[in-house]
Amino acid sequence: MGILFFKAALAAYFLSTAGYAISLLVKRVMVAKVSMWIFFAAFLLQTFYFGFRCIETGRSPVLGLHDAFSLIAWAMTGIYLAFQFKTKTRILGAFVSPAAFLLMVIASVRLGYYVALPAVLRGGLVAVHVILSVTGEAFFALASCAGAMYLIQDSLIKNKKGRSFSRLLPPLKDLDRINHICLLGGFPLLTLGILAGSIWARTVWGSHWQWDPKQIWTIMAWFLYASLLHQRLAIGWRGHKAAWFSIIAFVFLLLCVVAVNFSTTFHRFV
Repeated sequence: MGILFFKAALAAYFLSTAGYAISLLVKRVMVAKVSMWIFFAAFLLQTFYFGFRCIETGRSPVLGLHDAFSLIAWAMTGIYLAFQFKTKTRILGAFVSPAAFLLMVIASVRLGYYVALPAVLRGGLVAVHVILSVTGEAFFALASCAGAMYLIQDSLIKNKKGRSFSRLLPPLKDLDRINHICLLGGFPLLTLGILAGSIWARTVWGSHWQWDPKQIWTIMAWFLYASLLHQRLAIGWRGHKAAWFSIIAFVFLLLCVVAVNFSTTFHRFV
C-alpha cells in the first residue's frame, strides 16, 4: 500500500511540474493555481506514504538514501506551501515542483528497498539527527530555488522583451526575502542536526569526531552556509550575490549527500 502512495505522489509531482510549465508558456495564473493544488495533493500523498512506511518498517522513515531524498522533497514542498499560502508567490512552484519531482525520481530508484541497520544505528538520536539535518537541507533547497528565480526575474526585468513574462513571477524583493528566511531557518536546523549526530557518535564510539568523510563534507557545507549568513547579516549581501551563493552552496550540499556513498563511511546507508 505504501508503494502505491509513493507512485501516486510521484505522478502528482509530475503533473504539477507540467502544469507550472504550461502556466509559464500560456502566461495564465489560473493554471498555476491548479498546479499548486496538485502540488498540495502530492504533499498529502507523500505524507501518507511516510506513515505506511513507518508501519511497514517499524521505525522512522529517515534512514536510507531513498528516505533522505524523498524526505527532502517532502519537507521542501511543505515549506514552500506554507510560504505560498502566506505570501501568494505560487509561481515559485514552477521551480520548487521540478526540484521535488527530480528528488522523487532519484528516490524511486531504491523504492521498496529497506536498509538493514546495525544495532548502533537504531537509537532515537539517529532519527533526530537525520530529521533535523534533512529538514535543514530542504530549507536550503527552497533557498536555492528562490535564488534561481531571482536571477531569472532580474534578467527579464532588464530585458525589455521579457517584461511581459516577468509580470508572472514574484517581485525581486519577495524572492530575496524568501531566500533569506530559508537560510535563517535551514542553518540552525542543520547545526542542531550536526550536534545531535556528534552526541550520538560520542555515545557509540567515544568521540564526537571520527574524521568520517560525511562529517568532513558536511562541516565544509556548514561553513559555506555560515559564510553566506555572515555576508547577509553582517555585510548586507542582497540580490545577485546571495542568490548565486545559495545555489552554489546547495549544489555542493547535494554532492555531499550523493558522493559520500562512494567512500568508506559510517553514513553510507544515508
